[in-house]
Amino acid sequence: MVPFAIAGVQMYVPAYKSNVDAVLHRLEILVSRFPWVNMVLFSELALSGPVHNHPVSLPGPEEEELRRAAAKHGVWLIPGSIFERTKEGLIHNTSPVIAPDGSVIARYRKMVPFLPYEAGVTAGTEFCVFDVPSVGRFGLSICYDMWLPETTRSLTAMGAEVLLHPVLTGTIDRNVELAIARATAAQFQCYVIDINGLGPGGFGRSAVVDPSGIVIYQAGGADETIAVEIDLDVVRRQRERGLHGGLGQTLKSFRDRKFPLPVYDGTGGTAEYLNTLGPLRMPGKPGSDG
Repeated sequence: MVPFAIAGVQMYVPAYKSNVDAVLHRLEILVSRFPWVNMVLFSELALSGPVHNHPVSLPGPEEEELRRAAAKHGVWLIPGSIFERTKEGLIHNTSPVIAPDGSVIARYRKMVPFLPYEAGVTAGTEFCVFDVPSVGRFGLSICYDMWLPETTRSLTAMGAEVLLHPVLTGTIDRNVELAIARATAAQFQCYVIDINGLGPGGFGRSAVVDPSGIVIYQAGGADETIAVEIDLDVVRRQRERGLHGGLGQTLKSFRDRKFPLPVYDGTGGTAEYLNTLGPLRMPGKPGSDG
């Protein structure tokens, strides 16, 4: 058994001001209540809310406070994400990964912004996987990333055994998103830790899903701390033997496939239909030309 304890924080996220102090306060309470937790995950944009009116620089004072807190409590800290403004003036939806010694080992920039709604946000171009020594490999994606299964395909092909997935969803497609989380866990034989916010930061219903697609826990629409222990040996055994100990071995099937995938390089006419769908833009009122 390779046990590891993760806590997801489902909390209120304001829209027009920094939420860093509230995140730090919740972290303080969490480690007091659950001192056995190894890693803490907050929701997408938990640090600053869903409006990019005050993007920050990374590294910067906000991240420095989070680094000190992670080192103080000796936990892995993925504090959700924050709107980052680069030296070139680009805005990214960025999540730091902070180790228990306070070092920032990665900054993941969301690769699939929720367009057209996340207008003005530039997509990242690099996948994020990192190792927890003596435990296993973790992958990080943000919200709409998971709707394109190729993102998780890439992370698991890089060895990720746990998918950390902060989200900000306050729309009626949350049911679909939860179905995708379950399907992702089973299809890629990994744990999915799917943490949503509250208020302007979403309407909750965070979930933890095991590598066979079974929901270990799903929150409601109130403030919650979700602390669970997972077992990385379950991932490794299932990837070796198959779903439920003897059924589908999906990663091996993908590896051993005998057919090309021209859709990924646009060959074989595979782009023709997609190009008929028109531009990615905000839809107009039903019945209008837009």
